[in-house]
Amino acid sequence: MHGAGNDFVVLDLRHLSLRMDESLARALADRRTGVGCDQVISLEPSERGDVFMRIHNPDGSEAQACGNATRCVASLIFAENGQKHAVIETVAGLLHSQTADDGWIQVDMGPAYLDWREIPLAGEMDSLRLDLSLEPEHGPRLSDPCAVGMGNPHAVFFVDDMDAVDIPAVGPILENHALFPERANIGFVQMLGADKFRLRVWERGAGLTLACGSGACAALVAAHRRGKCGRRARLTLDGGELVIEWRAGDGHVLMSGPVATAFSGVLDESLLDTQRAHGSRPRSVA
Repeated sequence: MHGAGNDFVVLDLRHLSLRMDESLARALADRRTGVGCDQVISLEPSERGDVFMRIHNPDGSEAQACGNATRCVASLIFAENGQKHAVIETVAGLLHSQTADDGWIQVDMGPAYLDWREIPLAGEMDSLRLDLSLEPEHGPRLSDPCAVGMGNPHAVFFVDDMDAVDIPAVGPILENHALFPERANIGFVQMLGADKFRLRVWERGAGLTLACGSGACAALVAAHRRGKCGRRARLTLDGGELVIEWRAGDGHVLMSGPVATAFSGVLDESLLDTQRAHGSRPRSVA
């Protein structure tokens, strides 16, 4: 499945004994020898919501939040129960999703975290403007990002010309900067108007993706805090568009966007060799 080009392998493990781990996630995410995806999503039983969603990056590490994946999973739950609202449990908490009037799916990503301890950052500092700069060999100087926590850490840089930034070169350096004890997702924003901007995100553990939902939420929060837009904006990403709103009342961030199923199938047994000791195989993969 994919949301605005951010693609996922989604496995329903709610009634199986198969255990998702780093090795299986890496095998599935490999675009040459596996299925290929930005993140591997496993669905597990939940006592607090309709389903528990676990997220693994292509390097096997576990992510706390993924807005585009949440919308994809919500669409599966809607199809199962015939409802227009779903509660998705993640390691970052409960996320509420609902169908939108335009056929898109909206997810409440929860509050944006702005305190350095909650993001987290390596030490006490103002998250509005980090003392961080990078002068790459090619491209413009990058400096003074805004940090936002969306269940996972984000740093957002504002640039005049997105195409001049060599994101594959600077992304790994910034992701692993000492300011970010848990690494960070690195967003690059180019304003296109009062309430519209372009966004590209280097995701920790995944690299440059066509879209990043939590990154879009962080970008809107950062842009509003810097006085560049209002509390609602349309974001253009490489894989499509998302609409993000930062509610004034409770500080929650709402994300609306499309979802799509690329294909459904059955995993070949050879891909599951590392999991044979843990029991049965998954029913299906989308």
